Amino acid sequence: MLTLTAIALWGWVIAYATWSWLPRARYTVAFVGLAIFVYLLDEYLKLSGDDGDGNSEDSVLESEASEESDGSSPDAATDASSDKHRLLHSAFLAVIGIVTAVTTVYLYANYNTLVTTRVGYALNHELWLAAVFAAALIYLTYRAFGLAFVGVILFTIGYGYFGEYFPGVLTHSGFSETRILNIMVLEIDGFYGNLSEIVAAWVAPFLLYAGLLKAYGAFDLIIRIAFRAATVLRSGVAQSAVIASLIIGSINGSQTANAAMTGSFTIPLMKNSGMKSETAGGIESVASTGGQIMPPVMGAAAFVMASLLGITYIDVVIAGLVPAAIFFFSVAAGVHYTWLAQSSDVELDVSNHVDEVKSKQQLILEGVMYAVPLGILIYLLGILQWTVMTSALYTVISMIVLGISVPVIRSTQVEDESPTSTLWTKLLETVEGFREGAIILAPIVIIIASVNGIVDVLVSTGIPGILSLILIDLSGGVMLLAVIIAMLICILLGLGMPTVAAYSLVALLIAPALVSDFMVPDLAAHYFVLYAAILSGITPPIAIAVVVAAGVAKADFWRTSLEALKLAAPLYILPFAFIYNPEIVIGGASTMTFVSGGLALLGAISIIHGLNYHKPIFGTSRVTNIGSRGIYVVLGVIIMAVPSLWIRLGALGVAGILYALQLRGSFEVGSPTAAGNN
Repeated sequence: MLTLTAIALWGWVIAYATWSWLPRARYTVAFVGLAIFVYLLDEYLKLSGDDGDGNSEDSVLESEASEESDGSSPDAATDASSDKHRLLHSAFLAVIGIVTAVTTVYLYANYNTLVTTRVGYALNHELWLAAVFAAALIYLTYRAFGLAFVGVILFTIGYGYFGEYFPGVLTHSGFSETRILNIMVLEIDGFYGNLSEIVAAWVAPFLLYAGLLKAYGAFDLIIRIAFRAATVLRSGVAQSAVIASLIIGSINGSQTANAAMTGSFTIPLMKNSGMKSETAGGIESVASTGGQIMPPVMGAAAFVMASLLGITYIDVVIAGLVPAAIFFFSVAAGVHYTWLAQSSDVELDVSNHVDEVKSKQQLILEGVMYAVPLGILIYLLGILQWTVMTSALYTVISMIVLGISVPVIRSTQVEDESPTSTLWTKLLETVEGFREGAIILAPIVIIIASVNGIVDVLVSTGIPGILSLILIDLSGGVMLLAVIIAMLICILLGLGMPTVAAYSLVALLIAPALVSDFMVPDLAAHYFVLYAAILSGITPPIAIAVVVAAGVAKADFWRTSLEALKLAAPLYILPFAFIYNPEIVIGGASTMTFVSGGLALLGAISIIHGLNYHKPIFGTSRVTNIGSRGIYVVLGVIIMAVPSLWIRLGALGVAGILYALQLRGSFEVGSPTAAGNN
């Protein structure tokens, strides 16, 4: 049933991308309904202990049941209580399914009436339907993303309703229940508004592409390439985790999913090679976070950013290249230092970590097969300037055609493979890709719908303007304080959400204040809030990516968080570089972009060197060591973010002299071998 629903969902998406015969809002109503059904069916299968991955909620339910049993017959009581929990949960999911079906059909069938002749007015049965559906969506948001974000939703509704009781600039006249339900549901806005439309028309096809890539084995190829590329470095095992997580994370658009997916093999690999559990978890969580900012996909945030700013997708990608390079090379340096401190010099053997050994020719053929659709996407968007939806459609079609035809053609040249059986296998993988893509998409649709409802209620209260006033008031008009406050708000609002959801929320609430009040260029402001929002994944106490990675590594959360913060420290400074040196993201391919970006990279490496260098920097004194490390960090911050080019260059010169003295000292007091390890 789940597979059939997933196929129906993608059939709807592909049909709309091909013909676009409906208003986008009406198409989105059906799209959201189908996505919710996919999520409900997937959750039902998990309750039944059959989610396709061997996972279930049995252990959780049994744990809860054992706590409630009277101790007379633990096993029987646990089984009975577990069955009862499953039955109640399944029934509740079925009720939500009925509510979703009724709401979707009603809104779709009455679309023209609701958006034209009865705007701002609703019948009693419509209000009841909207209220029940809103409650159902809030529950699904809680089920998928936890209580923290539900608190944001409930606070938003409370703020809309009790606005007259809020103090100072936060006060407003307050909305009635009818007004709130109209905004969130009945005006085909709110849950179905602009952000949901972007996901339905633009982001969804790329998540289908991600599902197909996974089903056809692209992630396996990425892992193989990461392993082989990383063998050229002493820190190769850990670097493979960074490379694989960056690539896969950019496609799947979720820090937590990425940390779980790639961390399941990279973390044990790093641990078996001599790294501490906390370090392995920290590296994976940082790499998973970095994947969200890696062009060309950027966790699907690139497409939303292009839509919100009214610029081309290629402009967004070009703007993100230099910052992504800064992140990657600085983290690679930190990982290398960490590896030198903990490595047991274990050689990397790829054959121990993959199911089968593939020839170089086969790897190249697979690489071309997966690269061609991505090349088509970039060509259609960047050169021909086609719409995102049409470009995504052709990308998906080309992936299906190549994913099936290339293996079938290859099987005709291999004696032990049958073209017929290969064709059947690839058709099944295509169906599995549809299923995987839908499962990835469904919770994103739910969280985006909730974010859209929050944003529309807050915008109706005038909160973006209010936030501007608050930023100015709290900062006293000092830009640095305003930017620090904005970053803290973005981290808080990120709440471990998928990248596209976190970015959408802060882009609509925080970025306008930076643009209007402090004259920050649009693109720089949006990159600032994007980078700041994803930091919630590694910033305690939220740090959801660290939670997942630490769980996989069986490591202490706080120690893992510390390791992650040491590696990701430049990522906390980079958003400020966008504000004070906006040419990094708005300069295109200009000389100043590369000069400023190069300085930012060197500053990031200075920070990494100060925090992660694997030996005492100057002597063995604890005070001297801490002080010298702090100097490197301070110089790195100045090189990255200070507006004056000459001050940045001066700080770089000081850092260079300091490093030369450090290197000289190593040669003088250490053995040649030890000095060579610097």
